[in-house]
Amino acid sequence: EARITEIDNSLESMQKIIGGYIERFTLDDEVCIICNEEGKLEGLPLNRAIFYEGELIEIIAGTFFICADPWESEHFESLTDDQAKEYAETFKAPVWFVRTAQGIAVVK
Repeated sequence: EARITEIDNSLESMQKIIGGYIERFTLDDEVCIICNEEGKLEGLPLNRAIFYEGELIEIIAGTFFICADPWESEHFESLTDDQAKEYAETFKAPVWFVRTAQGIAVVK
């Protein structure tokens, strides 16, 4: 289940949390997901589905976190309190992934 926490803003700390090399996936103009770049290749458990306009566009495998990614900054930053609450609610509970003849279906 999603939770709000603070982490150290170092590459080593981020890699330890996700268990490997980091991959950045943009959610919004200045918000992104940081996940394991090789999570799917390593067979990590499928974790959350990312949708855009109702269409499944990505599946995140393994542990991930969400942070601010301001264009003018060279570092990731904390989300605002409102953003943290919004994304904690959006990604609150895990989903089920089911393979079908048409591809992967997501069950909330």
